[in-house]
Amino acid sequence: MRAHICGIQQVGIGVNDLPSRWKWYRHNFAMDVRIFEDAAEAPLMTKYTGGEVRRRIAALAMNMRGGGGFEIWQYADRKPRPASFDIALSDLGIIAVKMKTSDAAQAAEALTAAGTKTVSEPARNTAGTKHFYIRDIDGNAFDIEESDDWFKEKAPGTTGGALGAVIGVSDMEKSLHFYREMLGFDRVLADTEGPQPDLAKLPDGDLTYRRVILTQSKQGTGPFTPLLGQNRLELLQCTEKKGRKIFENRFWGDLGFIHLCFDVRGMDALKARGNELGYPFTVDSADSFDMGKAAGRFGYVEDPDGTLIEFVETHKLPIVEKWGWYMDLRKRNQEKSLPKWMLNCFRFNKVKD
Repeated sequence: MRAHICGIQQVGIGVNDLPSRWKWYRHNFAMDVRIFEDAAEAPLMTKYTGGEVRRRIAALAMNMRGGGGFEIWQYADRKPRPASFDIALSDLGIIAVKMKTSDAAQAAEALTAAGTKTVSEPARNTAGTKHFYIRDIDGNAFDIEESDDWFKEKAPGTTGGALGAVIGVSDMEKSLHFYREMLGFDRVLADTEGPQPDLAKLPDGDLTYRRVILTQSKQGTGPFTPLLGQNRLELLQCTEKKGRKIFENRFWGDLGFIHLCFDVRGMDALKARGNELGYPFTVDSADSFDMGKAAGRFGYVEDPDGTLIEFVETHKLPIVEKWGWYMDLRKRNQEKSLPKWMLNCFRFNKVKD
């Protein structure tokens, strides 16, 4: 099977209190559909957890308007560490998660009314798209960006799920090679260098940057593609100072954005592509991981600055857990989307306070 990058499945977010943080994401981002919630060890991730097998609890939450989900992740056997500095635009790694909205002004008004800390007012980015920044309860940055790509446009909330990420890089050309050739983000929506007025209110927003906004010219097709939707990645390289690695001397699972995960098909072909390009898998579950209600294969690669990119090829998952309805995706065409009515059944897994 050919390698398919089918969309952002989820962004990993390390937290210190999963119930309260997930409640915040439900209230503010309508991330209220539970795909799975599981407590287990992470034996394959010791490269990134200090050489020891760690225990954790994780929940995958989605928004039925469409977009990627959140894997809300908490250590069960250690206290997660925050970054040793206040994260700025000049730093290296996942600086912010992009969230979908159909109307930036309306979303800013609603989030402000709900008490959310709004960092910037709606303005247009270098690709001409209106957006603004907010921070969550832990200070993580989210770039709320307009989109016209929806799975279910009329649904609760003023935002959809994850649209993409803002990623700090140290060498733009090396990073462009990785995100273009390895991940297929080959369509440039904007490539500028200089001051960035729409980012001025963020830390180090007064500095100059090379800023490249990317999307896929041809998105891979998989079972969940209509729900996940199209994605955008924004790469930032500060031209005035050297960036600090956001996760340097910390573990995967510590506080903040721990990885960016893509839903894929054709994992063997993707692994071969990585080897050929010089981006080998650093972790590979090989046959199948089992997270209780869900199963599949996962692998990790690093971008040129060590930012963790996860790939997941889902084999089994609950469609409606309370009905005992599970699907083995290996028994169907891997390159064909699930019908919309079936994807819409995820709504029956909605979590209520």
